[in-house]
Amino acid sequence: VHLLIFCVANVACVCSYMMSSSIFANVPKGPAIEVFALTQAFKDDANTKKVNLSVGAYRTDVGEPWVLPVVRKTEISIAGDEAINHEYLPVTGLDTFTRAATELVLGADSVAIKEKRAFGVQTISGTGALRVAADFLLQQLKLNTVYYSNPTWENHHKIFFDCGFTKLHSYRYWDQDKRQLDLKGMLADLEQAPEGAVVILHACAHNPTGMDPTHEQWKQIADLVERKKLFPLFDSAYQGFASGSPDQDAWAIRYFVDRGFELFVCQSFAKNFGLYCERAGNLTVVQQSGATRDQIHSQLTLIVRGQYSNPPAYGARIVSKVLNTPELRKEWMDCIQLMSSRIREMRKQLRDKLVALGTPGNWDHIVNQIGMFSYTGLNESQVAVLIKDYHIYLLRTGRINMCGLNTGNIDYVAKAINAAVTGAPAAVENKL
Repeated sequence: VHLLIFCVANVACVCSYMMSSSIFANVPKGPAIEVFALTQAFKDDANTKKVNLSVGAYRTDVGEPWVLPVVRKTEISIAGDEAINHEYLPVTGLDTFTRAATELVLGADSVAIKEKRAFGVQTISGTGALRVAADFLLQQLKLNTVYYSNPTWENHHKIFFDCGFTKLHSYRYWDQDKRQLDLKGMLADLEQAPEGAVVILHACAHNPTGMDPTHEQWKQIADLVERKKLFPLFDSAYQGFASGSPDQDAWAIRYFVDRGFELFVCQSFAKNFGLYCERAGNLTVVQQSGATRDQIHSQLTLIVRGQYSNPPAYGARIVSKVLNTPELRKEWMDCIQLMSSRIREMRKQLRDKLVALGTPGNWDHIVNQIGMFSYTGLNESQVAVLIKDYHIYLLRTGRINMCGLNTGNIDYVAKAINAAVTGAPAAVENKL
């Protein structure tokens, strides 16, 4: 009996030691990702007037996710095609997709495409394109300095930091006081960038501000980038979704290409095709000469192989079929025009309602911005009031997703913003 007790005690001690000395014991808990935490808080909120203006996804006028009809039709046709199997795609993706994506962003008449100076590599949406691009720039070109706008999409810093860039800088972009683009500050900061620095530029519908440079301002930016010999990397997440015109939304990229820049374009089809979870993306490479294509392509192949081996087929097949089929492409154009026009209408209504309420300040920036997001100019304390008192969920920076607004909630949101700005007490049960 004593021996049994001794053995049991020793086993308990060993188990206790093993549990207390876990290799994972000192792993700290990471901070919550704000946009996903807000979405969860919204889901958990029982208030019937709650509004989610945080997550970057399109919503209909009744606040529901929307599967584009042309996408649904294409999904059904792909599912019914018995010639399609589930074999691996090539490492660099579906060729018909990468060609169509590259042509979409550069234009069907692009000289770079005709001269075989441009090609695409399929990636895990725009995020994957950024990571593949960053790895290539660091490993092959030995570039180690990157500049991104202040503010910018939070993942820009993390992606480049995680892949090994050690010189990460921001350039001024948003003037909070004037609620407009700070071009002077942007150019002054980029003037300090060393030769070969990577500059991340938002192709259209700047995230999070929604404020884009004018064509004339883009020309000034290009002049500086050329003179300083910087490397432009365009993040194109909203082509067609911003204005309703893919050509208009790609103007800056095409201007840089026409001027002879070598550059990368990171494309996402989450927003403009509604393929958020399918992760369809493309990295477009524009070179000075087609003679370097094979070398670049081979190194990108090795990077993809080491990261995720090869990309998923489903989303790419949908985009490929739509863009390569004239009647489907027309239906897609109708869809993006519908989405972009609804967003513009919400911008106009929100601005007009805030003005009608006499909300302090100038709210014209809401209609001067474009695309999904708006930097409202609200400060953190005002945001806290909206979340706590009115159950309106938005980022602490004051960024809102315009798609979260609809004819059913825009009066409530406008009145809540007015109350937060003026410091008026919350109405009983938030029935403004």
